[in-house]
Amino acid sequence: MAKDAYSLILEAIEAGLFKPGDRLVESELAERFGVSRTPVREALQRLETQSMLARDGRSLMVASLDHNQLAELYAVRTELEGLAARLAARHATEEEVRVLRTMVMEDRALLGGDPRLLSQANKRFHKQIHLASHNRFLVQQLDLVRRSMALMATTSFAAEGRDGPALTEHERIVAAIEARDGDAAYLALKTHISKAYETRLRIDAGEVRVR
Repeated sequence: MAKDAYSLILEAIEAGLFKPGDRLVESELAERFGVSRTPVREALQRLETQSMLARDGRSLMVASLDHNQLAELYAVRTELEGLAARLAARHATEEEVRVLRTMVMEDRALLGGDPRLLSQANKRFHKQIHLASHNRFLVQQLDLVRRSMALMATTSFAAEGRDGPALTEHERIVAAIEARDGDAAYLALKTHISKAYETRLRIDAGEVRVR
């Protein structure tokens, strides 16, 4: 099924093709995606309403997160992700646990490589935990959080020395889910997000180099 203009633009933002601060021009988007200008206009209005786009005069640009917004986003993400891990420990099927374990093993091959590939693998891993929670309302809220995460210009996996520890944290999360230990899974995932947030702050402060 053909994707609509909204999905195409949103996916481009999430993939980093359009970065915070980039101006989105209706005619250029219509040509790029091979659609008419009317659905593009409606998509841009919808994305502006969702705070994915910000207005600069008469132009629309991909929004960015200030320091306070970043703190608010991570506060919500930490709790929701922790809850997803707790529920996954309770409800994940054996097959879902094996998929998580395989993901961690395969992602080891990406260490030291392109940070964007690691970032994509990270998103798949977290999405799998969300699905393993078997709570549709939680998954919906986490999708909104994931969408807002796209408004950060760089991935924390681009910080030197972050990729190895992050995958070790993933291993601890999976081990807790596999052990059906909801409290440990909750704590492991909250700790993982806290480390990611700390790395993000250090990137923004210029304390760590970005690959």
